[in-house]
Amino acid sequence: MSQRLIIEAGRTERQYWRDLWRYRELFYFLAWRDFLIRYKQTVVGVAWSLIRPVLTMLVLTVVVKVGKLPTGGVHGPLFVFSAMLPWQFFSTALSESGSSLVTNANLISKIYFPRLVVPTSSVIVCFADFLISAVFLVGLMAYYHFVPPVQVLLLPLLVVMVLGASLGTGLWFAALMVQHRDIRFIVPFIVQFGVYASPVVLKTSLVPEKWGLKFFYSLNPMVGVIDGFRWCLLGGENAIYWPGFGASLFVVVLLMVTGLWYFRKTERTFADTI
Repeated sequence: MSQRLIIEAGRTERQYWRDLWRYRELFYFLAWRDFLIRYKQTVVGVAWSLIRPVLTMLVLTVVVKVGKLPTGGVHGPLFVFSAMLPWQFFSTALSESGSSLVTNANLISKIYFPRLVVPTSSVIVCFADFLISAVFLVGLMAYYHFVPPVQVLLLPLLVVMVLGASLGTGLWFAALMVQHRDIRFIVPFIVQFGVYASPVVLKTSLVPEKWGLKFFYSLNPMVGVIDGFRWCLLGGENAIYWPGFGASLFVVVLLMVTGLWYFRKTERTFADTI
């Protein structure tokens, strides 16, 4: 009895997304392994996910007070940490997911699985740190007897936005680092420079609108994310520059779409190149 070979356009592409679900256990394993390895043989363990942003918050709070920078009518630590929360997540996720493929080179070169699992699991591990830091922010608000405004209900949308920015950028750098190992030296510079290029200490309202500077500044996707977090968590004078927020949102979507496109385009060569 003869067999028929059916050739169907797009079948391989659809199979890839099914494979993502089939390999979900690998996703859980990689995420759990990365979480354990990160804090293995450390004195305080998971507490490091909280110590790092808190120490940074203390330093930047001193900068705010010494420079007499506006804080939108709230206490300095609240003003700084509400920005540190998304920024720390983004910067850590960018560093971890960017190097994730190179770190797992032995696994990638030996067996097949959707490579998208690797950087995504790194972002999820960083999201666990984000949730721990969020608990500290709640405690900080309780300490200052601060009640967030009603728009705090919109915070999950901002969380999705920072997840998109982190994953989209991470996919780009993960794929590029396989081809060009120099990228690993560029990522720390981007993270360090990004603290000052984002409104972690300064308010976006201080950026002049002349010549479209404020709108151009908002093309940094973390500008809209941080402004959105402050608006949701603190309210008051921490208003959103809506044209800039729209620009940041557009860049986040663009990063996600193009990052996924470039990652999938170069994915088939990872095992040979890495």
